[in-house]
Amino acid sequence: MEIELKLLLEPADADALRRHPMLAQYAAAPAREQQLSDTYYDTPAQDFRQGGAGLRVRRVGTEWIQTLKGGGDAGAGLHRRQEWESAVVGPEPDLAALRKLVGRKDACGDLLRAPGTAARLAPVFRTEVTRTVWDLVLPGGDTVELALDQGKLEAGGATAAVSEIELELKSGDAVRLFDFALALQQQVHLRVASSSKAERGYALGQALPHQPVKASPVKLSRKDSVEKAFRTIAANCVAQIHANSAGVADAYDEESLHQMRVGLRRLRSARGVFGKVLQLPPALSAELDWLAYELGHARDWDVMAGSTLPSIEDGMPPCRMLSDVIHAARETGQGARAAATDAARSQRYTRLMLSLGRWLYGKGWRQQVPARARLDVPARRVAATVLRRADNKLRKRGKALAGGTPEARHRTRIAAKKMRYASEFFASLYSGKQVKSFVKALTGLQDELGLLNDAVVAETLLAKVEDAHPGLAGPLAMVRTALRQRADDTTQAQKAWKRFAKARLPR
Repeated sequence: MEIELKLLLEPADADALRRHPMLAQYAAAPAREQQLSDTYYDTPAQDFRQGGAGLRVRRVGTEWIQTLKGGGDAGAGLHRRQEWESAVVGPEPDLAALRKLVGRKDACGDLLRAPGTAARLAPVFRTEVTRTVWDLVLPGGDTVELALDQGKLEAGGATAAVSEIELELKSGDAVRLFDFALALQQQVHLRVASSSKAERGYALGQALPHQPVKASPVKLSRKDSVEKAFRTIAANCVAQIHANSAGVADAYDEESLHQMRVGLRRLRSARGVFGKVLQLPPALSAELDWLAYELGHARDWDVMAGSTLPSIEDGMPPCRMLSDVIHAARETGQGARAAATDAARSQRYTRLMLSLGRWLYGKGWRQQVPARARLDVPARRVAATVLRRADNKLRKRGKALAGGTPEARHRTRIAAKKMRYASEFFASLYSGKQVKSFVKALTGLQDELGLLNDAVVAETLLAKVEDAHPGLAGPLAMVRTALRQRADDTTQAQKAWKRFAKARLPR
């Protein structure tokens, strides 16, 4: 199993890394330099990429080495993958040699043995990098290989720069990778990589922009303890957060920001679900709140300009004033979007991800648990209690939905959201059919209550639009009237509530 932490740095900062005192302090030997030329192969249907694998042939001097990576997981920049290597006689892969190394039950085993795979392989992209390697021995005896790669990716005539660090654990505890990266980051501007070279190479070859990443299903076992379940759920949330960070930091994609924010909210819900047993350190909790605010503020402006205001067009006079208001809203919200981009690119965000990774992989909650025996309680028992309490809370709040205030509807929406996330966290512990119908009813309720809340939020934001564009006072007054009507119309929300009221908890 290969375990490595991937970090990005600006090419101009490479010399600062080379001069970092920790490299001289912990290096077991002088740094060595290599010229690496990698060619990645796949089938026309990209079966390896679809299977979460990467196949490359690397030239180092006069030698050729093929490497297959697959399976494993990634979160907070830490990549854990199975890896198989063998020498080859030339620049093309030798699947027969790999089949001797990869078992049928291993990741990629079936793919390697599928008829015709070898014949359909073709180069997809190439990398040319200069690699500088330091072999490090850390104070606790952990051994780490630090590789600085600088060069380029080439795919389909397009190129992209490569400037990154890989901290690979050779022996010891993976937590030390986060400790070392946090120490490096105090003097060198680093970003936690959200994708591997292989993923970037495929995207470059297809000219793909950053793709928003939705939450993947949480897979728990009925034998899992509370601790194991929490670690699985939290890692799932952190992976969603970070997988979307490049889409916010590099090109401000609205859906990437939305999914990054969803990951944060899911993580917050997980903290609530396990709060009596597992506590996040206050400093980390405060940093998550900071990030949630920056992303949430930008998301409010995106929703208002992108969906809430366009949705009231049918109730407005046929004129240009609504489009003028939407344009002004986008302009006024630009500062919030820029702040979200700055947050995702910041060293503060890098520290947060590295600190979260350290806490997660190092089981930092064990330092705060008053009774560790509670960590061994079966997760299924906790799930049943959590879902029952959340269901009771939501049904109690929903009774006042018809004539309730916007604040009461907002509290009901939050309860529905927490209930949905908890149901999805524990879904694999219950019958799939039961969970699917229950979550569907919850999602419908959450969506309808969300639309009502969006109208309330938009009316608040329009005050800032008017401050920036006083000439739109007249049109804004009409827009506010339409938004109030939208916020007060609970017809669809009540229908969604009736559908949910018939739903029953998974058992």
